[in-house]
Amino acid sequence: MSDPREVWLRGPLPDMPALLQPVAHALLQAGEELDALLADFPQSKLWERPAGLASPGFHLQHLRGVLDRLFTYARGEMLSEPQLEALAAEGKPADSLTVSSLVQAFHTQKEACLTQLRGEEASGLTRLRYVGRAKIPSTSNGLYVHAAEHTMRHLGQLLVTVRVLTRS
Repeated sequence: MSDPREVWLRGPLPDMPALLQPVAHALLQAGEELDALLADFPQSKLWERPAGLASPGFHLQHLRGVLDRLFTYARGEMLSEPQLEALAAEGKPADSLTVSSLVQAFHTQKEACLTQLRGEEASGLTRLRYVGRAKIPSTSNGLYVHAAEHTMRHLGQLLVTVRVLTRS
């Protein structure tokens, strides 16, 4: 019997803390769906905005960027200047950005996030953490869960946008 489509139905990840399994499953699911969705997506449509929707390029940049930022906050750190520059560049076309390079950037970030999750201890998940310059209070676990939820939200938006752009 082949593995079920949904990552979470394949069982626990052996090297992942139990309380963080859902976050890891969501990130892995997003990676698989991203690969399937964009396997044949034309580069020429990467920055198109049908009906004023965010472009696929924006969603790809944002998927990577939001994981980087939220996991930075979960470590108790503030954003660096390069992270702030990357945030400001989200949605702005650049010749160097391709569908393939943006998908690969997501996977690289996803793997870094999974590594961070593997190193977490259950006792640290309720640590107080602050978000942004306003220092909005959260917890490490709150940031991880939001990162998973936000990733899936943008993946869903990307799915609709890609389908609209590639309909025949």
